[in-house]
Amino acid sequence: MNKLLKLGLICGVLLVSCKETGKAIAYQSSKPVITERPNIIYIMADDLTTQAISAYGGIYKDIAPTPNIDRIAKEGMLFQDVLCTNAICGPSRAAILTGNYSNLNGYYKNESGGKFDASQWTFPQEFQKNGYQTSLFGKWHLGTEPKGFDVFKYHNSAGQQGHYWNPTYNINGEDKKVEGYSTNLSTDFAMEWLENERKKDDPFMMVLQYKAPHRPWEPDTKYEQLWEDIEMPYPSNFNDDYKGRELTAGDTEMTMDYFSRRDMKFEEPKGLQGKEKLKWAFYGAKPGEIVQPEGMTAEEGKKWRYQTYIKDYLACVKSVDDNIGRVLKYLDDNNLTENTVIVLTSDQGFYLGEHGFFDKRFIYEESLRMPFMVRYPKMIKPESVNNDIITNIDFAPTLLELANIDTTQKMQGESFVPILEGDTPNDWKQAMYYHYYEFPYWHHVQPHYGIRTQKYTLAHFYYNIDVWELYDLEKDPQQMNNVINDPQYASVVSELKEQLKDLMKDSKNDKSLEEFRKITDTDFGSIVDKKDDETSVQDILTGKSN
Repeated sequence: MNKLLKLGLICGVLLVSCKETGKAIAYQSSKPVITERPNIIYIMADDLTTQAISAYGGIYKDIAPTPNIDRIAKEGMLFQDVLCTNAICGPSRAAILTGNYSNLNGYYKNESGGKFDASQWTFPQEFQKNGYQTSLFGKWHLGTEPKGFDVFKYHNSAGQQGHYWNPTYNINGEDKKVEGYSTNLSTDFAMEWLENERKKDDPFMMVLQYKAPHRPWEPDTKYEQLWEDIEMPYPSNFNDDYKGRELTAGDTEMTMDYFSRRDMKFEEPKGLQGKEKLKWAFYGAKPGEIVQPEGMTAEEGKKWRYQTYIKDYLACVKSVDDNIGRVLKYLDDNNLTENTVIVLTSDQGFYLGEHGFFDKRFIYEESLRMPFMVRYPKMIKPESVNNDIITNIDFAPTLLELANIDTTQKMQGESFVPILEGDTPNDWKQAMYYHYYEFPYWHHVQPHYGIRTQKYTLAHFYYNIDVWELYDLEKDPQQMNNVINDPQYASVVSELKEQLKDLMKDSKNDKSLEEFRKITDTDFGSIVDKKDDETSVQDILTGKSN
């Protein structure tokens, strides 16, 4: 409950909801004070990372600026330390919806992770129950039909990953193929709902979730050749040799060697069908399959793959930025800017060549840190920046408090509305708990858990190895030097392990390593119901399909 409502209760205020105006009128002995319930627009791109947003700076900020996303930060609050509790698409979405860690919401993994348990509470249901108009457009990726939305239009092909071009959407329960580019189409649906379908006098909560810039990074036609004539800069640790991290960062399938023909936009031979088509497209995703033009050296090929990847990725981000501009313009043109909370985030971070990587999953900074910014002119001071540790399980309680919705639902997350008001509570969290479970598909990243403070990252990789890593983020922000065995950090390691133990207990996830490994090994099912004769990409990569 926010400060305004707390004050109202103290004063013996009687709150009366006015459905016709979307306002709560607080009657006192003197004169009525009218406070509007704000609209909420929650925008989440898939695999968008801070390095791709110019408001965060970085090596691409002048080459590939994001002016519309930057506007949200400029007119609101930019968060520097919002962290993902399990850095992979589906589990992060489940954590955001429920306000709970994977061990409570039951959604641990993408591959063989089953479907999200749709019987459990989610924050959109609470908005809907409390009189908000609710809608969802774009990516859902949880294997179930969304609940809590009056209207939904979500990607329902390629295992709910969706397609960039001519995608199939589930439109309120029925599948329909729609011609066009997915980033534009999802925004078209959102704009249509805002303009023609919602009731103009009632508050609304809209969730707009883009497929972009998820793999396979297919730009809109107008941006396909955007940076054709330039060489993109390389991250300073692009050629990481993984010294001291050989069994963890050095033993993955997410380096520049693991891009497929589809990723690299090779022209597909005509006439391929079924598993042969998949085999051709995903060649390059297994060890020893290097995709590059003939005649290139290994170093030239590595750089060529990076250049292809980063240009396509950033071109996809360009379309996301354009479409966010459409949403902001609509709010301006319809006098909705002042009373609308707009959130921009991603399901986790992503690697853009740092450590020689693409993808996410690790507790390392580039995948752990989520881009996050909030604009709400009635509350948030423009151009404010926050450095507090916040996690994705904190989103749900915060959005509910912003909407003045008082729920009895228990969540592990905590509202950070006071932080939005510029007042960090004295007892705010100083550390967070992280846990990643999926192995070996995709990308062969060892399951691990850990603790992240503002100064240190401590992680335990445990599936078929027993490796601890410690990084001093002040001295080594790029996490190149694992100091776990450095004697001068012995007391730090001991203290962090105790804090980690407490965090795991508090999160109700202080299981044994054997129990954690069992979660990794368990096949919880597929996110979609597959036909008996359907060949999966995993079958192709494991050689199960002949």
